[in-house]
Amino acid sequence: MIINTELEQKGNLFPSKIVAYRKDVDTLYFSTDNDVVLEMTIVRDSVLRFRYTTTGTFEKDFSYAITKYASKGYNLLEIEEEAESYKITTSKLICHIKKDNLQVLIFDAKDHRLINEDELGFHWEESYEYGGNIVKMSKVSHDGESYFGLGDKPVELNLKGKRFENWVTDSYAFGKDTDPIYKAIPFYTGLKDKKAYGIFFDNSFRSYFDFSQERRNVTSFWAQGGEMNYYFIYGPQMEDVVANYTDLTGKPHQLPPLWALGFHQCKWSYYPESTVKEVTSKFRELKIPCDAIYLDIDYMDGFRCFTWDKNHFPDPKRMVKELADDGFKTVVIIDPGIKVDKDYFVFKEALENDYFCKRADGPYMKGKVWPGECYFPDFTHRKVREWWSDLFRDLVENIGVRGVWNDMNEPAVMEVPNKTFPDDVRHEYDGNRCSHRKAHNVYGMQMARATYQGVKKFAYPKRPFVITRAAYSGTQRYCSTWTGDNVATWEHLWIANVQAQRMAMSGFSFAGSDIGGFAEQPSGELFTRWIQLGIFHPFFRVHSSGDHGNQEPWAFDEDVTDIVRKWIELRYQLLPYLYTTFWKYVEEGIPMLKSLVLFDQEDVHTHYRSDEFIFGEQILVCPILEPNARGRRMFIPRGEWFNFWTDQIVSGGKEMWVDAEIESIPVFVKAGAIIPKYPVQQYVGEVNIDEVTLDVYFKNGKESSTLFDDAHDGYDYKKGRYSLRTFKLTGKSDELIIQQHKEGKFDAGYQKFKIELHGLPFTITKVQIDNVEISLNELKINGNNSMIIDKGFSELHIFGN
Repeated sequence: MIINTELEQKGNLFPSKIVAYRKDVDTLYFSTDNDVVLEMTIVRDSVLRFRYTTTGTFEKDFSYAITKYASKGYNLLEIEEEAESYKITTSKLICHIKKDNLQVLIFDAKDHRLINEDELGFHWEESYEYGGNIVKMSKVSHDGESYFGLGDKPVELNLKGKRFENWVTDSYAFGKDTDPIYKAIPFYTGLKDKKAYGIFFDNSFRSYFDFSQERRNVTSFWAQGGEMNYYFIYGPQMEDVVANYTDLTGKPHQLPPLWALGFHQCKWSYYPESTVKEVTSKFRELKIPCDAIYLDIDYMDGFRCFTWDKNHFPDPKRMVKELADDGFKTVVIIDPGIKVDKDYFVFKEALENDYFCKRADGPYMKGKVWPGECYFPDFTHRKVREWWSDLFRDLVENIGVRGVWNDMNEPAVMEVPNKTFPDDVRHEYDGNRCSHRKAHNVYGMQMARATYQGVKKFAYPKRPFVITRAAYSGTQRYCSTWTGDNVATWEHLWIANVQAQRMAMSGFSFAGSDIGGFAEQPSGELFTRWIQLGIFHPFFRVHSSGDHGNQEPWAFDEDVTDIVRKWIELRYQLLPYLYTTFWKYVEEGIPMLKSLVLFDQEDVHTHYRSDEFIFGEQILVCPILEPNARGRRMFIPRGEWFNFWTDQIVSGGKEMWVDAEIESIPVFVKAGAIIPKYPVQQYVGEVNIDEVTLDVYFKNGKESSTLFDDAHDGYDYKKGRYSLRTFKLTGKSDELIIQQHKEGKFDAGYQKFKIELHGLPFTITKVQIDNVEISLNELKINGNNSMIIDKGFSELHIFGN
């Protein structure tokens, strides 16, 4: 064996002094005398991009994460050369680039306080094993600094003191602290001195984040290839950081159809057709609302995607229509593994067009999945995505399937140690050919994208509904997600709670868990507690492996069925509130679930709370996470809150005991909130709604609430056919004023609001609607302080003594 003794193991390498600087409109270039170049782009006043090369030249700038619709532009840009650094000023930030080593310091432009600073800053290590560099960045971690985000990590919300890996992984029956699992979202929010900033490390290679685990005063991130390319996003409000990151990586391309926010029932697997009909009939018989039924892999012919097992489902088009007539939308699973079978049309088309992934030395990537030996389409190729999307014509346009569920798209491969493709598999990467080391984390995202494009095309004029298991930053543009193959344990109920919160603070709000647990069998109590949590998650689906028993709402006992029904009915009542919350997410990137730290970052107590969260803007929820509980201690954030069940008012900013027998969990409503509610339906669109309830929670002061409405499907809302009602509440000791402003061309079918007043501190003596006094008898005011008024009012003025 011959060894080249001249090969130098260099260890970490660092930029040297700046020798050249130039500006190109919004982009600044700083070159060092050892060929490092920092490309700094001012994306917005509060968003800066830092991109480094160690060779003096940059490769083609390409990212699957960044949306073409991202906001750009700034109000101020000044560059000054100082003795020791270059100073770049926007209206929000001041950034110093040190001349001797390219280190970066970032300050708030208003008060000049330090927000973020490099420790060693950018450095790299030559990788002789793979070629290229391992690229690294280290930042100073200050005392009291906290970190949040990174997607679906099953750990406490505050990441301080932990280290994580981003490598999308099929992680069956994962547990608390398992890492990595199904998603790679290399974005975190830091909170320093009550000011929030975000860092998005847009690098699809295997990456790592260390939040002061190795060294107490350092946080760092690095990747095993690619560029050091990150975005710095300033708040200073945490909600603004998340919203700006979501703007950068993409808000959902459209609202979901309203039925997608209803209750969904799934199992591996409901077959044959008679079993599917038995389950759906039972929902209607027991009057448990449900909008979607799922078909797992057993609906296919030998697990071949885009086929049907005609023994189990002899006439799928008829079945899907009959289910639709009964209010059930059919959602089917589609996996990436295509069975090696010369008589299978999907396999033949892909083979003839050279659409499958190949190994570096030429043969097709072959792996075992459910159908047996499979090849895998290269979804990073535009033509492959177009072909894949066209495959949905029969399923969606002809048969009438309303949603598609992408599973196993990490991609998962069975019976190999690393559970996925080898590193040497080649990908087209939209003209940026690369190995699987770079494409792995985006493979599932690009499959979801192709699926979304197909479902959208063939469902038109209805809106698409797609679910994915694997994801990279930006996947929220195309679909919803769930948290993977969990287990029916109390620990997993806790995990489901933190994962949904963390996904929301990572830009991906349309998420939920397999309610009840995918593996093993929950007790009736655990199932009940999970449903009680799940109704407050945007994606609301029961799913189980079926190996351990049934997991439908009636599978336990009558008491469980009755409680579960009540909670699912509450979900359907809250649909207008949830739909409004989703609209804010689509329009502004505001997360649909808010951890307490997102809701009130000023209160340091919230930085360490994982259980409680805000659903939408104004409902506080705290699940029960242990058996035999008759209540729990929880933290109530600052402000006045109404107990949802008793109307008792509590003042927040403290921890307190809250009773919660098996029928309930702690739920509170913010004082001043106006919560819209629908009547209970068995499925979305079952009834013509003629009256919407507005639950009005009194506040001595002012509060604003909104109600968004449209046709609940289709795209007319994008042409102005929507209704956005803003309610401004002003409460005093002896009067209550509610002002309504409406915009948009849509006129909902209902004509009346039923006003339900909570916590009114006076007896009503007089009511004026638009300055006209109305008889109390005419308003049908009863002892419950409710009244029915026309939906078109501009001002409701209630007087009392």
